[in-house]
Amino acid sequence: MLRLLSALVKIGLASLITGAILSALNLSAAELLAEIGLTPDRVFAALQEGAAWAIPNIVLGSLVIVPIWFVTYLLRPPRN
Repeated sequence: MLRLLSALVKIGLASLITGAILSALNLSAAELLAEIGLTPDRVFAALQEGAAWAIPNIVLGSLVIVPIWFVTYLLRPPRN
């Protein structure tokens, strides 16, 4: 858990520094997206489509994985 938190803090700090540098260079997210042929609306729509695809698949997979994990957890020998 500590590794995950540490990684998230590092990613956040790197993103903050990069954003500050790009802001100092008068670049915006909309300009960078326009350079590669995307609009903020198109990116948002793609994220929505991805979530609409992923969420049902995650739920479906968890209907199989969670009971298997639970039974395995119950049948493990106790730790000292």
